[in-house]
Amino acid sequence: MTPPQTARMLVDVMEQPRILIVEDDPKLARLVQEYLQSNGFQVAIEPRGDRAPGRILAELPDLVILDLMLPGLDGLQVCREVRPRFPNPILMLTARGDEVDEVVGLELGADDYLAKPVRPRLLLARINALLRRLPTPGGGAETITLGSLVVEPASRRTTLDGQELDLTTAEFDLLLYLARHVGVPVTREEIYRELRGIEWDGLDRSIDLRITRLRRKLGDDGRNPQQIKSVRGTGYVLVPAP
Repeated sequence: MTPPQTARMLVDVMEQPRILIVEDDPKLARLVQEYLQSNGFQVAIEPRGDRAPGRILAELPDLVILDLMLPGLDGLQVCREVRPRFPNPILMLTARGDEVDEVVGLELGADDYLAKPVRPRLLLARINALLRRLPTPGGGAETITLGSLVVEPASRRTTLDGQELDLTTAEFDLLLYLARHVGVPVTREEIYRELRGIEWDGLDRSIDLRITRLRRKLGDDGRNPQQIKSVRGTGYVLVPAP
């Protein structure tokens, strides 16, 4: 029989969130691994982009930290390949100020991004913010029904006219936040703080990009939106179904 203390240790390890770092800089990867392990995570490292999709889909970690510059396949190619079959968050590492890579990464389904050099506390805050939104067993959050749009927080499913929508983690989180404030304008600052766990710097356009993607998936007219409307000088509002 397993001694009680050993059994408790095994349970604790099993309950630790699992993170896969896809990074070819061994020093950076090791430093991030050690920092995250000291904060209660199980962390594995994959240095090659061409091996990353297979590992991600086979191991299904709770979160992937994905560098852009990788041997074999770059981070954008990895994200494109795994996103249709990998439901958990992807946090991309980008070069400082490289807005093009950030936008393309979000378009391909990344849930968040962080510029190098990596600041450990900020990385931890972003990871915790993403992991808080993963479904929990038995999580009985309320289903939100807005006409033909149904948002199910517990299963993280969204249907429109009975058809399930293919939303990324970040898109679902944004829609859920808007749905919980239906009819009430919310600011970019509020959305940013809720979804990314930090204050908005006034320059980041990732929320606007996600709104554009959400409108597209909801069949909303981007030029004259009727479901997710822009509020001048404020932010956005999800309009109740008539």
